[in-house]
Order: sequence, then C-alpha cells, then structure tokens
Amino acid sequence: MIVPAEVVDYDPRWPLWFADISARLTPYLAEVPHVCEHVGSTAVPGLAAKPSIDVDIVVPSPSLVPLVIGRLTDAGYRHEGDQGIPGREAFALPPDAVHYHHLYVVVEGNKAHRDHVVLRDHLRADAADRERYAARKRELAHLLTTDRTAYVDGKGALVEELIAKAGGSRAADASGRSGA
Repeated sequence: MIVPAEVVDYDPRWPLWFADISARLTPYLAEVPHVCEHVGSTAVPGLAAKPSIDVDIVVPSPSLVPLVIGRLTDAGYRHEGDQGIPGREAFALPPDAVHYHHLYVVVEGNKAHRDHVVLRDHLRADAADRERYAARKRELAHLLTTDRTAYVDGKGALVEELIAKAGGSRAADASGRSGA
C-alpha cells in the first residue's frame, strides 16, 4: 500500500473508512473490553489532512495491552513498539489492509489517549485553530516525499500549543507526534 505523501482537503469518506477499519478489527478484539476511536486530522470535519486514518484502540487497563498486541499480530499487524511516545503502542499495516491507517493501542485516560482526543475535539470546535493547523500542514507538505520526520517536527510546536490551549498535557519532548 502506498504511504500518503500529500495533504488534501477534507474527504467525507474518511469516517466511512474508519468504520470499515474498525469493523475489520472487531473479530480479533472480541471479548476484550475496548473502544475504537477515530483520532487525528481525518477525524476533524473540514480539516485538510494526509488521507491516512488514525485509529486508537482504547483499553481500560494496562494489563490488557499485551493481549491486544497479540490479537492484532494475529490479524496481520506488526507491532512497532511505542515509537518514542510512551503509552502508545504502534502497528504496521497488514498486507491486506484496505485503507491506509495508523493503528495505536492506548490505555483509557493516559497521556497519549488524552492528547489524541483533546486535540481532535479542540480542532472540531475551533475553526480558527483548525485553519491554522491546516495552513501549517500545507506549508510543510512538500516534506512528505523527502523528510517525514521534518514534517512531523515542523508541526510539533503548534500541536503542543493547541493541546495545551485545549487543556491537555504538554509532551516532555514537544515532538508533536500526536497522530494528527
């Protein structure tokens, strides 16, 4: 699957893609208490984004994380650790993925989960900040084909500012790696 390398206008199909991804995960997570949440920029109507769906599988307890990692591995995902974001376990796509997405396992209420939700909800509610964030992403979009780390780092300060403004916590490293 080709990794998205452009920032595009909001696409009303993105929530449908999330629903499809979530439905495909459901059989592997049967009997495991969890919620699938659509987070990141594609979860914000009107926000320009890379066409990549960010999905948090939210579990109520850290003790469930290893079980969910095993179930997702059974589904064809490859566990990639926390990728430098404590409290967020990341996964590479299975070969048969239908929609490009980022998949994370988080514990309900931990910093990684709170920051994803706080940023999403703030951008849904604040049109001016939504446009500021879209403008920053468009300004950095050329980096998506050459230096993705610079793209993420270039958004970092604004992401952290928006999370703090919305009542979230600031990252220790201010990396801006919120999934958005």
